[in-house]
Amino acid sequence: MADADEILHHDAMQERLQEVRTLLDRQKRVESLVHRQEMPRHELVETLVAKQHHNELTKKLDAMHPADIAYILEALPPDDRLLVWDLVRAERDGEILLEVSDAVRETLIDAMEPKELVAAVEQLDADELADLAPDLPTEVMQDVFSSLDHEEREQLRAAMSYPEDSVGALMDFDMVTVREDVTLEVVLRYLRLFDELPDHTDQIFVIDRDDKLRGSLSLNTLLVNDVNVNVASVMHDHPLVLRASDSAESAAQAFERYDLVSAPVVDHHDQLIGRLTVNEVMDFIREQSEEELLAHAGLREEEDIFAPIMDSVKNRWAWLAINLVTAFFASRVIGAFEGSIEKLVALAALMPIVAGIGGNSGNQTITMIVRAIALGQLQPEAARRLYRKEMGVSLINGIVWGGLLGLLAWWLYDSWALGMVMTGAMTLNLLLAAFVGVSVPMLLARYGRDPAVGSSVLITAVTDSGGFFIFLGLATLFLI
Repeated sequence: MADADEILHHDAMQERLQEVRTLLDRQKRVESLVHRQEMPRHELVETLVAKQHHNELTKKLDAMHPADIAYILEALPPDDRLLVWDLVRAERDGEILLEVSDAVRETLIDAMEPKELVAAVEQLDADELADLAPDLPTEVMQDVFSSLDHEEREQLRAAMSYPEDSVGALMDFDMVTVREDVTLEVVLRYLRLFDELPDHTDQIFVIDRDDKLRGSLSLNTLLVNDVNVNVASVMHDHPLVLRASDSAESAAQAFERYDLVSAPVVDHHDQLIGRLTVNEVMDFIREQSEEELLAHAGLREEEDIFAPIMDSVKNRWAWLAINLVTAFFASRVIGAFEGSIEKLVALAALMPIVAGIGGNSGNQTITMIVRAIALGQLQPEAARRLYRKEMGVSLINGIVWGGLLGLLAWWLYDSWALGMVMTGAMTLNLLLAAFVGVSVPMLLARYGRDPAVGSSVLITAVTDSGGFFIFLGLATLFLI
């Protein structure tokens, strides 16, 4: 991170983005004007104009944090993005590649020569290299691997050996360790040998000669105690310990629950191999949230907003195809009751209300269940109680709101029987929505699938078709 890096708030970031866009537009206008003019040394003038704008852009970029440059790159069209990317100082390329989205990172990597990529990622730590490894060409990873020393190679191998959503894949190898039989004065002298402590260092890990974790020493404890005291007498004997094989999701819950800044990570031999820090946990939570948001919209992966048309089409068509099938099925349900609708036109106006309210209620149930599953609060033995609770909520909502809609239908169409059908259909569809809203995410979770993916699409399909069938069926039975 450069010394001049600034941490920008959202409004300031928008202003900085607008400044970059303005400079790029001005450069294009000036170059177009110069290009149309007939003058001596035309190419020289054009080069000088471009250089002037590039220097101004470079100064702005040098003053920014890598995450802010990543934000700007993501917000620019491909041509402007690559122009700005070329103006970034080469030693910052690796940090920025870590910050940009996966889709944008792919476009930047494709635009770089292998030598540039090697130079960019060589400066990263082993855990950061492991994050970029899946996106880098094989020959680049081979060159980078051969340039590492033995310890860094082993760390990179270890980081890449763990599943993507495990603690081992997120952990940081950069940490401070001490022995328990030394004094606090020795620890302080040892810390002064560092140019700077690793980021998010709130505690020092105490290990024995076999690298097994014995405890932790917080910086607060180190500073307020007598320097002649041994580490063993003031260290925390039972810190929260994570295993490399633990799921990142459970680790994130632990960080939230206990307000952690860092936590030691051990292997199956209880040897300290790294630490997990709050910044990595925050990144994981953000990525999980984005994935769930995209999944609810039926998108398979993060999409560059300026991606080629066909790439966007391929990313979106899977769930659109499923929606088409479910919509066609719902239309067939309506088609089966065409005779009833022809005899009582009011049914056509009222049936979307039944389906729409059912879909909304089902999505509310799904959101609650998916959240409970994500937080580990939902156990299989609680399923029956959960069904009773959600069905009870839906029954009350159905009677109350269905009754109000029934009264409205009675008033509009002067038919108390139609109002009763409306109330009954609304209540039954809300009960169906509650049952499906609990069942779908729990079944997906039981079979190892993400409960957030596809749940909303399925609940909409069921409540639409079910709502139409219940309402039109009751109307056919009692009114036609």
